[in-house]
Formats: sequence, C-alpha cells, structure tokens
Amino acid sequence: MEKFKDINIYIEEYGQKLIDFLPSLIGAILLLFIGMWVIRLINKVVRKFFDKKDYDPTLENFIASLINWALKIVLFVLVVTQLGVESASLVAIIGAAGLAVGLALQGSLANFAGGILILLMKPFKVGDFISAQGIDGTVKDINIFNTKLTTFGNQLAIIPNGKLSNDNIVNYTSEGIRRENLTFGIGYDDNIKEAKDILLNLVNEQEAVLQLEDKAPMIVVAELGDSSVNLSLRYWAKNEDFWNLRWLILEEGKFRLEAAGISIPFPQRDVHHFNLETLNTNKS
Repeated sequence: MEKFKDINIYIEEYGQKLIDFLPSLIGAILLLFIGMWVIRLINKVVRKFFDKKDYDPTLENFIASLINWALKIVLFVLVVTQLGVESASLVAIIGAAGLAVGLALQGSLANFAGGILILLMKPFKVGDFISAQGIDGTVKDINIFNTKLTTFGNQLAIIPNGKLSNDNIVNYTSEGIRRENLTFGIGYDDNIKEAKDILLNLVNEQEAVLQLEDKAPMIVVAELGDSSVNLSLRYWAKNEDFWNLRWLILEEGKFRLEAAGISIPFPQRDVHHFNLETLNTNKS
C-alpha cells in the first residue's frame, strides 16, 4: 500500500509540474512554427532582392544561406528560452560548444574565412582562367570552403580557399586582352632583319591581332644564345582569340622561316671518340 501511495505522490507532483509546464511548451511550439514561417518569408524577400540586383551568384547564395542560418540560430535560442532555460546558461553552453568545434575544425574555419575573402575581394569569378597553387584552369565553381577549377585535360581540381586566399593568384582573364611573347631562334649566319620582317608580317596579317596605338606588334632580338639568335615576337589579342592565334603563328612562323632559307637551330653536342690503345702506342 505504501508503494501505491508513493506512486500517487509522484504522479500528483510531476503531473502538476507538467500542467505548469504546458503553457511554456505550447508557447515554444507556436513560436517555432511562427518563427519558421517568418524565416521562409524573409528568405523569399532576400531572394527577390538579389534577383533584382546584378550581384555575383556565388555571393548571393552565400549571403542568403548565412541569413537563413543566423535566423534559425536566433529562433532556436528564443524557443529554448521560452521553455524555461536561462539565456545566460544557454549562451555559455553555445560558447563552449563553439570553442570546442572551432578547435576541432581549424582548417575548415580557415577555408571558410578564405571563402568569405574571395567572395568579398573578388580576385576572380566563375569562368576566369587562373593559375594558383601550381594549377592552371578555368574557374568552375566558388564554394564557401573550396574553389573548383577545370584544367586543360578536363580534370576537376579542388583547391581549399584557405590556401587560395593566402597565396599568389594569376588571373589571365580579368583584363580582357593578353600579350603573347613567342621566341623564335635563328642561326647566327642568317639575316636577322629578314627573319624579323617575315614574322612581323605574319602577325600583322592576322585580323585577331590587336593593332592599338600603345600595343602594336613588335619583334626584338631578345638573346644571343649558345646556338641561336633568339627573336622575341610580341603582340596583343583578346582572351577568346589568344590560344588559336598562338598555335597558328608558331606553326606558320616555322613554315615561312624555312621557306625563306632561314634555319631554326637546336642545341647540338660534338662527341669525340678516342682509341685508348692508339693513344698509348703513340705515347710509347
């Protein structure tokens, strides 16, 4: 009988606590549903705002995602507070958890910070051809933690944003035009002026070569090498014409120099073979 009395006491005690807690629980549930509805409404407003503005799509996605998660964290704090948890204790718990997670994910946080810097500073954008971390490729996607490049061989290169934001980046696309510097080696006995005229005429024949006042094609003697006189052919072209123009001029330049009787030397080495027995006989 005493056990039943104890059970009744527990039921009455905790039942009363449950009844007292019900208003807070109902209030927290209502707050959760209303808060989620408000967050969805704010997200729609943010998306509509970005649709009307010409921002970088990657930056838009990042800001929208950041706003969404920030609002959800605020809502979580409000709901837990509504349930009776003291806000000071909750903040302390969140702070301690954040510190532990931060120490465990230092590399990821560095990449996250690097992603923010890239999105804000915009050293490159999707579609740009860049060179970074020893990799050349076209930017395919910029995420919060990494950047994806498509290489010449159509391989996907994924570079952490932490390293990318703290190292040198060469953006070949950003200026719209590029200057090429092709080297042609000719023999020391060949006519330098004739070779220069042939190559310069070849470049000037190409419509894709830019003929700007301060960026006109030119050719100079760049070096007197060990086995050749090296001519440097320089011209400007738009990014979309750059590679096709380079390949054409290299091939056609070789054909025209050879047709004019101008040699294109390559390094050679003379090897002398000595018969040791003959040398020893001569010494004797």
